[in-house]
Amino acid sequence: MNQEIEELQLQGDSELYEHHRITVDKGQAMLRVDKYLQMRLEGVSRTKIQAAAKAGCIVVNDKPAKSNYKVKPCDVISVLLPEPPHDFEVLPEPVPFDIAYEDEDVLVVDKRPGLVVHPGYGNFTGTLLNGLLYYFQDKKGRDGNPVVPYLVHRIDKDTSGLLLIAKSEEAQVALAKQFFDHTIERKYNALVWGGFDEDEGTVIGNLERSPQDRRIMHVTDDPERGKYAVTHWRVVERFGYVTLLECVLETGRTHQIRAHMQHIGHPLFNDAPYGGNRILKGTTFSKYKQFVDNCFSLLPRQALHAFILGFEHPSTGQHMHFESPMPADMSAVLTKWRTYAQNSTSLG
Repeated sequence: MNQEIEELQLQGDSELYEHHRITVDKGQAMLRVDKYLQMRLEGVSRTKIQAAAKAGCIVVNDKPAKSNYKVKPCDVISVLLPEPPHDFEVLPEPVPFDIAYEDEDVLVVDKRPGLVVHPGYGNFTGTLLNGLLYYFQDKKGRDGNPVVPYLVHRIDKDTSGLLLIAKSEEAQVALAKQFFDHTIERKYNALVWGGFDEDEGTVIGNLERSPQDRRIMHVTDDPERGKYAVTHWRVVERFGYVTLLECVLETGRTHQIRAHMQHIGHPLFNDAPYGGNRILKGTTFSKYKQFVDNCFSLLPRQALHAFILGFEHPSTGQHMHFESPMPADMSAVLTKWRTYAQNSTSLG
């Protein structure tokens, strides 16, 4: 068949879905779109395809299509599906995690720093997904079938805070659509190097993997490259040499806040890959260096915490809002900086 299939996989800090664009062959007989897509998309169940149609994630010729739509020759079909399949088995493990909320459709985890969300190269075990599979292994859903955790988004290993998990394919697809439409509410607290003249601002810059270090992202000057990314920031508290920000994600790209803050000259405090693990502002006196080193010891990670998560419930449509308190390590460092700023007369 002369059928063109274009696949774009998007796996970011906050977004986890794949987009398919299919142009139907001229000789294709009329067929229900759910059956047609089941034939064309390897490893995707008809249940997930039908859930995608119900959530408005299947579009034919720029119009949302129901599962029973009959595919016609030369139709252009766009499909949004969450969580691309992984090519290895994930096994249940007793990995502890904190639950902020749970019902029959969703689970909100308050992730501790250091916990990897999803298995990958270098981290095949001991992840949150391993722990979720262990937690759900004896539980049944409202349909009587075993509950399976479905990721909707991710946050970095060393970022703490709120993470949303779906407990069915239907809920996963509905929530993924909200992430794709940028209607999910996400706010982060970030401690960054340096001071700001303004009280708030916005960083806009396409992100791509750095050619010097593939493990990190950077802002590209080429508008045709990378992925469009927008971060809004607001000053919460000033400490002279560092500043506590509230960051609101309009998009959710890999390392978005970390890369955007580095781009504007304010790397996250102790964010080693992005240069924040050295003194970037302040004096060279040994006493100050010792103070910063003590802060690094208290907070051995980037100072980033996902403290607000809001979304529309996939079944009831009710607006759900959750807040996570500042974690102990960030709170301790903020206290030290607050005291230092109050006792210092040289900050500017």
